[in-house]
Amino acid sequence: MNNNTKTTDKPGLKRVLKARHLTMIAIGGSIGTGLFVASGASISQAGPGGALLSYAIIGLMVYFLMTSLGELAAYMPVSGSFATYGAKYVEEGFGFALGWNYWYNWAVTIAVDLVAAQLVMGYWFPDVPGWVWSCLFLAVIFLLNVISVKGFGEAEYWFSLIKVVTVVIFIIVGLMMVTGILRGAGEGGWHNWTIGGAPFAGGFSAMIGVAMIVGFSFQGTELIGIAAGESENPGKNIPRAMRQVFWRILLFYVLAILIISLLLPYTDPRLLHNDVKDISVSPFTLVFQNAGLLSAAAVMNAVILTAVLSAGNSGMYASTRMLFTLAQEGKAPKIFARLTANGVPRNALIATTVIAALCFLSSKFGNQTVYMWLLNTSGMTGFIAWLGIAISHYRFRRGYVAKGHNLADLPYRAGLFPLGPVFAFVLCLIITLGQNYQAFMADTIDWYGVAATYIGIPLFLVIWLGYKWTRGTRFVKYHEMEFPAISKSDS
Repeated sequence: MNNNTKTTDKPGLKRVLKARHLTMIAIGGSIGTGLFVASGASISQAGPGGALLSYAIIGLMVYFLMTSLGELAAYMPVSGSFATYGAKYVEEGFGFALGWNYWYNWAVTIAVDLVAAQLVMGYWFPDVPGWVWSCLFLAVIFLLNVISVKGFGEAEYWFSLIKVVTVVIFIIVGLMMVTGILRGAGEGGWHNWTIGGAPFAGGFSAMIGVAMIVGFSFQGTELIGIAAGESENPGKNIPRAMRQVFWRILLFYVLAILIISLLLPYTDPRLLHNDVKDISVSPFTLVFQNAGLLSAAAVMNAVILTAVLSAGNSGMYASTRMLFTLAQEGKAPKIFARLTANGVPRNALIATTVIAALCFLSSKFGNQTVYMWLLNTSGMTGFIAWLGIAISHYRFRRGYVAKGHNLADLPYRAGLFPLGPVFAFVLCLIITLGQNYQAFMADTIDWYGVAATYIGIPLFLVIWLGYKWTRGTRFVKYHEMEFPAISKSDS
């Protein structure tokens, strides 16, 4: 069967995402405003060493999560991804809750990206109402997704390529400045690590706080698991893309943070800012300006706009495919399982677009408190999805062996099992529960802050346990797990 027209086990979805699309989705998934803007605040709060160590540890956690997802996705490439794996290898209600929470996560995140886009455009067009840009970009994202999956893949390929090129140029310019090849304003070098209490200026508590920021920055790397269901030859291309993960983390995050810390003292007050409203304080912009590139702010503004559009484009794709899969499995209204001739779940796409628009309107014309609660529940859901990946992979591997299958038959096998998924689960759980630990440290507990931060956890549990109670489901035992035969064309 021709790989270009082959459908997944969800009829109608087309496997047209090529290896280059998957590679760029894997590489570009975690490059966004977290790196371009918020990285400066991380260095300022935790010191150069604290920030670097936090990025390295969280990067290692994400690497293990992605190799776990890679093993699952290469073996069973479905657009439902970890929601489907959770239902098959943990508990049906667990997968149901993962799916609905993930759909909701990205629908709200699209609204956040729309707000960010209008802030970025305000740099060039301060007199144009922001909502105009948000409506325009929502329409663009919708069109990129409604045409075909290949339209999404091509757009994401070029969005990611722009981000990758920017980071590579930044690293090259930074290294030239550190080594003295390129003279710039200010003095760079290891002496920036000896200022004040550096390299761990903020202490352990600051590292914990930065770890949470870093964790949010990496969210989106799991998108390759969603894209697996529409990829060419997933048994070959997904492992290839997953092998990019470790080097991407090492190069794009750890090396970029190291260069920033060498060229900008962590005491620089400009690093405290982490808002896209003022792109002139992005550490990337500051370094480029020190190198004599006077148009750096305008260039970085364009790159950050690309990052925002990329996040919105990916979010629209991921949430649409998740809603489609839930409908296919009878866990959402059947209307969302309908496909166009091009294999696009248009009804699911329209529903996601409407929810994203309503969430955006709540921030613009409605109650800001409501919007912040939506944003907080969305952020928590990303970590819950990661926890679900670690649990699903651990139980999948245990069940696969228990049923007498040969690990050598897997198209891709994650290394360091069970250490990898266990390490990722424990660290992700610590970050999830510790997101607002300061609220418990005060003389009087800030219950409003606690509720706003952690509302995503009880919401997930209500959906899970509600499904479990109404359907009478139970945890899947290892000897009861089903493992479909591996397709020759996928391996």
